[in-house]
Amino acid sequence: MAATEGQRSNPDICLATLRETDRDRYLACLLAPEDKRRSLAALYGFHAELARIRDLVHEPLPGEVRLQYWRDLLEGQSHGSTEANPLASELLRAIEAHRLPRATLINMIDARIFDLYDDPMENRNALEGYAGETASALIQLAGLVLSPEDAMQSSHAAGHAGVAQAIAGCLLLMPLHRHRCQLYLPLDILTAVGLDRQAFLDGKDVARIGAAIDAFVGLGHEHLAKARASGPVPKDLVPAFLPVALVGPTLRRARALGAGVLDQPFQPPQWRRQLSMAIAAVRGKF
Repeated sequence: MAATEGQRSNPDICLATLRETDRDRYLACLLAPEDKRRSLAALYGFHAELARIRDLVHEPLPGEVRLQYWRDLLEGQSHGSTEANPLASELLRAIEAHRLPRATLINMIDARIFDLYDDPMENRNALEGYAGETASALIQLAGLVLSPEDAMQSSHAAGHAGVAQAIAGCLLLMPLHRHRCQLYLPLDILTAVGLDRQAFLDGKDVARIGAAIDAFVGLGHEHLAKARASGPVPKDLVPAFLPVALVGPTLRRARALGAGVLDQPFQPPQWRRQLSMAIAAVRGKF
């Protein structure tokens, strides 16, 4: 007999939640070996939970409280039973099962403080650091779940792939970020094309904004090229890199739109993203 809603197991709840909060990584889970899916769903669900905190709060303080909950959990200072939170319970299980470094997960939490405020990204180094502690770290952690023996040799590829992925994500979310007066595009890129933060967000200087977008896309392509130049990803690690297969098409579309990315959502339809990832899984390339 199928389990009712109230009887679903923690793994089932986490996978179902991931399907709603991060459909691309949900598919990456399904394309991974069955015995790895539970831990990957916990990791990806944790990442999705952190990423959506800004969507759930109207002020930074409640967001910081949510982040502190996860920090306390990872530092062994959780409040109450983790069984009351299926994702928390599954995350702790994954950490123990695969000896995942808690410090990396805590750094991921701390990096997300930036999301709660409207401070601009000062320069490329700041962006690369942010991406390294979020998207890149997630690929590396997924690699430890899939094949700890191979994960270390792909750390260089994971680092650059994560930065490229973060840039593609920022481009896709640019209309939302602009509405919030958030800016992830580094200020040094704006300065190089003769813009400041407010002029970019105003959206009136189409030519210079287009040049800034082009430079941002170029930075994404640079990191994607470096990730691919790192050599073939070991077969067992391919599922960790599958969402990166969506980066190239996103960057090309953003370059074509130019300043239009400020106003025009351009996320490809779900079926096309699924097809791209499925093809990447078969080919073993991102």
